[in-house]
Amino acid sequence: MAELTNQAVLERLQPTFGQYLSDVHEPYGLLTVTIPREQIIPMLEFLHADELLQMNFLTTMCGIHYPSNKDQELGMIYHVHSLVHNVRLRIKIFFPIADPVVPTATRLYATANWMEREAFDFYGIKFEGHPNLIRILNVEDMDYHPMLKHYPLEDGTREDKVDLFFGR
Repeated sequence: MAELTNQAVLERLQPTFGQYLSDVHEPYGLLTVTIPREQIIPMLEFLHADELLQMNFLTTMCGIHYPSNKDQELGMIYHVHSLVHNVRLRIKIFFPIADPVVPTATRLYATANWMEREAFDFYGIKFEGHPNLIRILNVEDMDYHPMLKHYPLEDGTREDKVDLFFGR
């Protein structure tokens, strides 16, 4: 079996998803593509079912927030891995914070369950079709999503912490 390269993965994706791919690059050798959120499930299904690629393991899935990107403030990053070929692909999707809805990947990858709950908990991203979309790390009655960048990192009213002692 020949080694599966990033170029071979990209060539395999081009016929079906070429019109949707943008920002294709390879930071540190990791093939990274950006696609519209409407294409994330079709692409994951393709990667999972393709006999050559065999990307059947979702290693990472996380939310991101770029408040200055108008109409693309929120996003999700997916890392899929072929255990057979030891090749990984990073897929990014972006969408408006006013419409934070993404289709769930739980029917393809069981590991998506907890990762989607984490993204919901911290970023407020709603996964359409998720079997149990509730908070996973924060208390259920919390009315905000703490990883959104419009919340301060620290409590500015604290008087018990002097920056001098913390190397700042």
